[in-house]
Amino acid sequence: MTYPVSFRRHILAIRDKEGLTLEDTSQRFGVGRASLTRWLSRLELDQSKPRKRKIDLAALHRDVQDYPDAYQYERAARFGVATNVIWQALQKIGVTYKKVLAHPKADPVKRRIFQARIKAYQAQGRTIVYLDESNFASDMPRTYGYATKGQRCYGLQD
Repeated sequence: MTYPVSFRRHILAIRDKEGLTLEDTSQRFGVGRASLTRWLSRLELDQSKPRKRKIDLAALHRDVQDYPDAYQYERAARFGVATNVIWQALQKIGVTYKKVLAHPKADPVKRRIFQARIKAYQAQGRTIVYLDESNFASDMPRTYGYATKGQRCYGLQD
């Protein structure tokens, strides 16, 4: 607990009036020497800045549905809060971090067509050769996202 500013002024005024040392003032009023030294340099109390800690949980849930693979710092920027506030709110609404099941550019129709072509080539006795193009990727898909417990996560961000 901090001492009121009026009490601080009163003690320092008596110290100046009677010419007491820090040690004498400390013993007389039962206040620590470090506190007296601090009061001499800065008498007023520090005013803490207001922090926005509460966010609308329904809006956060909509944000998770709209952007399932967004990072916490991106959500924090959208809501104007710190990342730890987002983390706590996600826990409250039962949203967990999980692996994204589908690539955002995946197309199930094109995949079935590709698989049918591969089977046709194999039926003709053609050799299938796969090339690793992992070093040529110009973008990295996000492999994890957020979803409500018990539901799958499908990503949107490349």
